[in-house]
Amino acid sequence: MLADDLIQTLAAELDQADRTRTQVEHFSKRYPDMTLEDGYRINRAWMQLKYAQGRQRIGTKIGLTSRAMQLASQIDEPDYGTLLDDMRYDCTPGAVLDIPVQRFIAPRVEVELAFVLKQDLQGPEVSVEQVLAATEYVTPAVEIIDARIEQFDRHTRVMRKVQDTISDNAANAGIVLGAHKVDPYINLPWCGAILRQNGHVEETGLAAGVQGHPAVGIAWLANKLAPWGEHLHAGEIVLAGSFTRPVAAKAGDVFDVDYGDLGRLQFRFV
Repeated sequence: MLADDLIQTLAAELDQADRTRTQVEHFSKRYPDMTLEDGYRINRAWMQLKYAQGRQRIGTKIGLTSRAMQLASQIDEPDYGTLLDDMRYDCTPGAVLDIPVQRFIAPRVEVELAFVLKQDLQGPEVSVEQVLAATEYVTPAVEIIDARIEQFDRHTRVMRKVQDTISDNAANAGIVLGAHKVDPYINLPWCGAILRQNGHVEETGLAAGVQGHPAVGIAWLANKLAPWGEHLHAGEIVLAGSFTRPVAAKAGDVFDVDYGDLGRLQFRFV
């Protein structure tokens, strides 16, 4: 386990990287004994710096929910990070939202569903049924992910480890909302989306790709937070995990994410 002062130092590195849009090298390469718990400790310390700067927590994101991503990351469970107020972008139906690309280093977009809670969820024995009962509504969401820690090492091109991703707030950098709000008891696994980038279909998927049902991850998260003395709060947004691969974005790219009866999210990076 890394020493507390080192945890604070690495959190400050992430904060500096985020503010200057300059990536840092893998923590896991510099500190080979770094654990998953160390990753979460670094992330929590970084979020404390964000709160001291005036940011407010609005929810949580879950990542690495697909079996393929877990195998690639050599772990057997998802990971999670914090959603902050300045990460939120709201679309207006029928309009294309402008998102400033300079806020990010290497933005990529993922297609998800978001759960908005009406009741607290506190582990350690939260079930899918309890998640649905505690949810006010489900709505389409796009997550913008980023990399304050290099995705690939600048010298060896080795991919970063999951400890790095967890430290880096589970790669979260933004959330796009603004489509329809639906009852959590609809057939969520069959909710699908088509992601178009500059008019071309880049990805399609079903929410069943998120562990069979997107509420599974929400229950996992509530139970995972319990040993830290934390829980999910009423009013918070929880991103359930992507059911498409991440698509890289650059200035000028226009995205149209069509969820059928659930509406669509349209935005461009400027």
